[in-house]
Formats: sequence, structure tokens, C-alpha cells
Amino acid sequence: MRLTAIIGMVEMNSIEHLPDIKKECLNDVQKIDTEKLDVFLRSGNKDNCREVLSSFFEDVGYDRLESLMLRLYIIMDIYICARSYTKELCISNEEFIKRFGSVDDIAVNLATLMSAEDYFSNMLEQCIIWRMEFSRKGSNNMIKKAKEYIAKNYNCYEISLISVADAVNLSPTYFSFIFKKYAGKNFVDYLAQVRLDKAKELLCCSSMQVSEIAYKVGFKDYRYFGQIFKKYTGKTPREFKCCNNVKL
Repeated sequence: MRLTAIIGMVEMNSIEHLPDIKKECLNDVQKIDTEKLDVFLRSGNKDNCREVLSSFFEDVGYDRLESLMLRLYIIMDIYICARSYTKELCISNEEFIKRFGSVDDIAVNLATLMSAEDYFSNMLEQCIIWRMEFSRKGSNNMIKKAKEYIAKNYNCYEISLISVADAVNLSPTYFSFIFKKYAGKNFVDYLAQVRLDKAKELLCCSSMQVSEIAYKVGFKDYRYFGQIFKKYTGKTPREFKCCNNVKL
């Protein structure tokens, strides 16, 4: 029977329709903890792949895994679990098969338990690498969306970490962590920098008073604006104007 046929039956949880094999093997197949593997794929560290896989095999029993038939069914469970998860990461069938082969190609990796362990350790590691890349792309998109929101609303007095987190559908705590990680600075510093960059433009290119500029860029208190301006630039707003040859 072709491996694809076996896989199809396993995917439908139709163990009762599989070819006759020893009852002991069937019982062992049913004991495989694929939920444990799924949790690892979603949150585990790629450096622990071989350790987790060894634990997975130990749960079944290395002595039982000397049976090629039992090894086949276990391998199928791992392959299906990995493939199902990577679909969530938008990994195409072509990309997955190019790296690991189709279900009909993996028999060569079952010759020994060691070769099977090497093959699937590499598979788990690659799945986690794909997960990290997918997460990075998602985080970068979120940061881009947050920055766009800030660019449009920096002059609103009410803008805050909470309001921006809500705009990108994240909890404030998680948003704060992700923003600092990928934007390179915390939210408060980033918002201040956006406001001050706009204030610099107005100081150089307009005849507006310092107090007007402060309100224009989102500060309720122009004195506080002056303190923040000096903190980030090393100059007061008036000193900055003078240095740039702008008439007060």
C-alpha cells in the first residue's frame, strides 16, 4: 500500500480501516501524544528539537520502535502534525515537499530509528524557524500599522499606549513589549520623538509661537513641552530656533 493511502486514512482518524497489523502496534499508535508535539511546534525552542523528539519516542518505547511498521505509523503522525501546523504559517505544499519530500518519499528516512530521528529533528527545527519568520513578519506589520496610527494622531492629547494598542488589536502589555522589541524604543520615547520632529519643522519653517507649536504637536502644557524638547535635543525650543537662524 502506498504511503499516501496510509496517510489519508490516518488523517481521517480511521485506524480501524488500516491493514491488519499486530494489536499491540495499534495500541501504541493510539498512545502517541500529538498534542504535546503541537504545543512544542507553537511555543518551543528550536535548540530543543532532538530532546523533545527523543522524549516523544521514549513515550512509545524505543524497543517497540524497532518495528518498521510501528515506526511508519509514528512517522506519519509526526509528518501530518508538522504539515498541518505549517499550513497555518502559510507554507505551501510545494515548499514543504521541496524540503522534506512527499509522504511517498520519506520511506528512505525510516531505514533505521536513528535516520528517522535525524530526519524529524530537522523537520521540527525548520517548522520553528518558519514560525519565527512568520511571527516576525506579523510583528513588523503590526509595528507599521501602529506607526501609521501615531503619524495620523500624534497631535491628539488623548493618544496613549492603550489607545494605540487597541487600534492594532493587542493588549497594552503585549503591544508595549513588541513595540520596543521591533521599533527599537519604547512607545513613550517614540511618540515624543514624532512630536518633537514635527515641532522642529514648525520652529524652523513657521512664525508660530513656542506655545502654539506645543499645542499643535499634542502637548497640553507648553512648559512641559519645553522640558521634553530640551531632554531630547539638548536645547530649549528658543535655543533651537536661534541655532537655525529663525526669527523669534
